[in-house]
Amino acid sequence: MKEAMLYEHIGRQTVRCRLCPHGCLIPEGRTGFCGVRKNLGGTLYALTYGKVASIAIDPIEKKPLYHFYPGTPILSLGTFGCNLRCKHCQNWEISHHDASENGEGLSELTPEQTIALAKKRGCDAIAWTYNEPSIWFEFILESARLAREAGLLTVMVTAGMINPPALKALLNHIDAYRLDVKGFTEAFYERLTGSPVLANVLENGIIAHEAGAHVEIVTNVIPNWNDSDEQLDGLSRWIVEHLGGDTPWHVTAYHPSNRVREPPTPASTLERAARIGRSNGLSYVYVGNIPGHRGQNTLCPSCEALLVDRVGFGIGENHILGGKCEFCGFAITSYRGPDLPYRHHTTPFPQYVL
Repeated sequence: MKEAMLYEHIGRQTVRCRLCPHGCLIPEGRTGFCGVRKNLGGTLYALTYGKVASIAIDPIEKKPLYHFYPGTPILSLGTFGCNLRCKHCQNWEISHHDASENGEGLSELTPEQTIALAKKRGCDAIAWTYNEPSIWFEFILESARLAREAGLLTVMVTAGMINPPALKALLNHIDAYRLDVKGFTEAFYERLTGSPVLANVLENGIIAHEAGAHVEIVTNVIPNWNDSDEQLDGLSRWIVEHLGGDTPWHVTAYHPSNRVREPPTPASTLERAARIGRSNGLSYVYVGNIPGHRGQNTLCPSCEALLVDRVGFGIGENHILGGKCEFCGFAITSYRGPDLPYRHHTTPFPQYVL
């Protein structure tokens, strides 16, 4: 086991974890809210350091990241545990699972082996995803540092559940920060996730943006939960004001999972969300989780030409040249990547499991 970082001794073998907003006070022999940081004899241990519950090779569009190196194959890793309890979680089998002391049932990777695996499998990037990556702090910090040194891109797919000092340490080695903002009121956050942490999540989006990371926002729109004009209007206005109007916003369709049983999100709801976002000044609002919807394509905000044509998780065309629209020269300032498709693919990469 790996001793955790970012905790303090309180006395009588009790410690306080300082990694995330919960600030768990953890007595001897117990874990914090996330279930993966355990107090043993007054020392806090990261039980899942180097323990991998899920691993795959994905196209980067699956994260989703649309303005960051389109077509890039990315090694995606996740572990057990989470510091939220989202009622609609698609990956609840691993995120709501408490890790045992020995990580039973998990594969093991060192940071060095992670980099080697990405290189061996032809991946140009590594993503920490599937569950909330912030609780994997020590492993990601070491792995991301090595990845950067090896010339690999680094991505966090996160709900933003981390304290600012810890996030700033990670951002020294993270290229893209794909942030879930689940709604726009604290009451909604508490209802859906069990934790009223919206303010912390929004603060972390600003921190990542100001640190120079590429930021894209995702909101999974759930009927009768966060699909009101008020929530969509408030969130899209916040993105424009604090991250900029060129920040990509993905409004994605919810499908019944875990403890939420509303009907799937209709395309019309997401189209309404996209209209609201654009009316508030967002240039790039994407409709997600509805295969074949034209709302997944990138259009030039100036001449409305098709710039990036997406087929499934693949790239059919890319007309962004030198960071500008090939047709009218408009600067696509939020785009990072090559002039031509980095990898041409029209179907997801095959999953690779250790």
